[in-house]
Amino acid sequence: MAALRVLFIGGTGIISSACARHAVAAGIDLTLVNRGNSSPRAVPEGVETLRADVRDPESLRTALGRRTFDAVVDFVAFTPEHVQADIDVFEGRTGQYVFIGSASAYQKPPARLPITESTPLRNPYWPYSRDKIACEDLLTRAYRERGFPVTVVRPSQTYDSVSVPLNFGWTDVARMRRGAPVVVHGDGTSLWTLTHHTDFARTFTGLLGHPQAIGDTFHITSDELLTWNQIYELMAAAAGAEPRLVHVPSEVIAAADPKVGEGLLGDRTHSVVFDNSKVKALVPEHGATVPFAVGAPPDRRVARRPPRTRRRRPRTGGAVGPAGRGSTKHPVTRAGHGVSGDR
Repeated sequence: MAALRVLFIGGTGIISSACARHAVAAGIDLTLVNRGNSSPRAVPEGVETLRADVRDPESLRTALGRRTFDAVVDFVAFTPEHVQADIDVFEGRTGQYVFIGSASAYQKPPARLPITESTPLRNPYWPYSRDKIACEDLLTRAYRERGFPVTVVRPSQTYDSVSVPLNFGWTDVARMRRGAPVVVHGDGTSLWTLTHHTDFARTFTGLLGHPQAIGDTFHITSDELLTWNQIYELMAAAAGAEPRLVHVPSEVIAAADPKVGEGLLGDRTHSVVFDNSKVKALVPEHGATVPFAVGAPPDRRVARRPPRTRRRRPRTGGAVGPAGRGSTKHPVTRAGHGVSGDR
């Protein structure tokens, strides 16, 4: 049997880098197309890499030439315009088009748990999620009207050894190391799911070229549930620190920094429990093998390296929380505020 020919648009982000490694290990003939920007995540050996501006359809067509694929995955499509450009380029030259959506698109706040793929899509708080919903709507019409072979995959928050899945990223890690307080939204007891990118990739690879995945939607998440207090405590332990958690209502954080607030009110504030039985039926090897206590920290060498952060001029009213040791207030910045898609 010939190897699957698969194209990744992207391929060096949190999610796509692990998917690239798993695809190659599974014997897939993988091609990446991107701008060639530097990334801390290496491209696996034996992968063909094409250079193109993926926002320029003609640049993309030129790079692809006459190539056709069994599956095309776009890890960096965020708006309906991005998706429409993909449809225009790939209709008729791929057997499957995989769109990376977002579990943040599910109804907020959720009316009931667990969340399944049939949970309504509605997020009045976060434009990122609404754009992902609009992308899905466009692709659903293309499938229904013309048979465009779409598969939608919705990750929740996914992390790796480089990313820090805290509200303020490396800033929080640095503050915990020096004994300063860190802000946790709400009372820290809402439930959250963090998925290691290798666990996501194992299941995701099983959907590539799968005929029963065409025209359907799947989320891929860990089954592990943690409170935000536990997440911060585990990250602090990995960094060799004792956390001093300051609990602040999400609405207060959103008032101080609306951009951070969008992701809190539109995602992290709400408890989430995902039912992964649908994807397990197609990919029996699905399973989270990396608990956050193991995968949480960037490795020790990285964890001990001071984070590189930009100094930002404080905004009026842009700080919350009480005074902390060695620092007057905890700045509410967007550092490390992640989204569910690939970067």
